[in-house]
Amino acid sequence: MAPSGSRNIRGGCRRVLYWIPVLFICLIVAWSYYAYVLQLCIETVENLGEKIVYLLAYHVLFILFVWSYWQTIFTKPMNPLKEFHLSHSDKELLEREDRGESQQEILRRISKDLPIYTRTTSGAIRYCERCHLVKPDRCHHCSVCDKCILKMDHHCPWVNNCVGFSNYKFFTLFLAYSLLYCLFITATDLQYFVQFWTNGLPDTQAKFHIMFLFFASSMFSVSLASLFAYHCWLVCKNRSTLEVFRAPAFRHGTDKNGFSLGVSKNLRQVFGDEKKYWLLPVFSSQGDGCSFPTCLVNQDPEQPASPSGHAAAKSTEGETHPFPAKPLRESQSRLLSNGQTWTDSEGKPKLSSTFNPFIAVDTHNSEQVK
Repeated sequence: MAPSGSRNIRGGCRRVLYWIPVLFICLIVAWSYYAYVLQLCIETVENLGEKIVYLLAYHVLFILFVWSYWQTIFTKPMNPLKEFHLSHSDKELLEREDRGESQQEILRRISKDLPIYTRTTSGAIRYCERCHLVKPDRCHHCSVCDKCILKMDHHCPWVNNCVGFSNYKFFTLFLAYSLLYCLFITATDLQYFVQFWTNGLPDTQAKFHIMFLFFASSMFSVSLASLFAYHCWLVCKNRSTLEVFRAPAFRHGTDKNGFSLGVSKNLRQVFGDEKKYWLLPVFSSQGDGCSFPTCLVNQDPEQPASPSGHAAAKSTEGETHPFPAKPLRESQSRLLSNGQTWTDSEGKPKLSSTFNPFIAVDTHNSEQVK
């Protein structure tokens, strides 16, 4: 009981400490609201029209900024569907097997109907020993959350949450609106900052808030601009932060552009088809997070035929496609619905399930994020 209680106390302390960066951001934002609205606009700005314009524009940006930040923090990261989890009997069977070849056969049977295109760098199927599941494409295990996260980008301490499929749009909008928020404050505060140094402001406490407000907003603008530009580049390339440091591996090898479909389709994959929702922090991303279309169309010459006995399907142009045409949940993956339909020799729709026979097991001690 004592060791268990000690672990619970340590875990509770860690959970409290994880909220410190979020609390810091909230305090900074609360002070900026007080300094800008009360000290600058109400106490310092004398022109009524200028004051109204400043307050209206400020509150629009403030609401969008806080809304997107809230969504990024409190949107629960999505985990793999139950189809990717091993059943209780399969887990027991896997644990009883000591030989790697037998374990491989078990995992091959489990994953043969799953829409998985990626492998480890050695060509093995990606399996998480902590969560007892076959990892979907672009899914990684986060040691902080102790879960497998769909399309994991990174674990962000400033939001105390994993940034992944369910909240990546919110995170991108949070960066955009926080940058606009800081730039707006910097631009509108500039003339009064200059008056501070030329002794043009009345000698009140407002002058010190105006000075520190300018310094804080300008410094945050620089850091946010670089971070926002980086994630814009990631969206256009259809990559995650983890995939930049370790390119996804397919049957033919690693390919950093394996999931890129062109800038337009890449944007729609994150922000959705309806442009009216692009600038709002509401979920509109395409797909279900478990399967993603790829730009890869070349068959691996060493890839064996599918277990059904048919070779990989061919498109109307004669190119060989080793990948199944449909995702796990077609109704939730509109991006894939425009793809070509593969047929077998009898003209019937068919899924190809050709998978590498090698299986890998990830252990939670090897890396912090897998």
